Amino acid sequence: MPKQIEAFTDGACSGNPGAGGWGAILRFGGHEKELSGGEPMTTNNRMELMAVIMALSALKEPCEVLLTTDSKYVVDSVEKGWVYGWQKKGWMRAPGEPAKNVDLWKQLLPLLQAHHVKFHWVKGHAGHPENERCDALAVHAIVKIKENL
Repeated sequence: MPKQIEAFTDGACSGNPGAGGWGAILRFGGHEKELSGGEPMTTNNRMELMAVIMALSALKEPCEVLLTTDSKYVVDSVEKGWVYGWQKKGWMRAPGEPAKNVDLWKQLLPLLQAHHVKFHWVKGHAGHPENERCDALAVHAIVKIKENL
């Protein structure tokens, strides 16, 4: 039986586009691991995707993952099947309208095949403890990036 993991993710951007950061928490049993990072010029949606990618990439074996995020973009794109439609149409959302963040979606889709991921959406900045912590990790990553520019 695969391990059951709780994952929490968030992305943030200072300007959109601008300096961006992401944060993630992985929880298994009594153990927690925090991850974070960022980029000097990015978008909020890219950081939301990167948080999920990095959280799932950190898992060393196929797992059952309950992934909590405040990103409707990520949740709806996967749960409503939009990303699979874009992929099927050669990464087009509509004729003449390319899908966004294709490079990151191409990283995420194999991870979604490797793990059984159930998404859970929460409202951002509404007091959810792990979402607030992931936001703090993302904001801290932005601060570090800006210090190094």
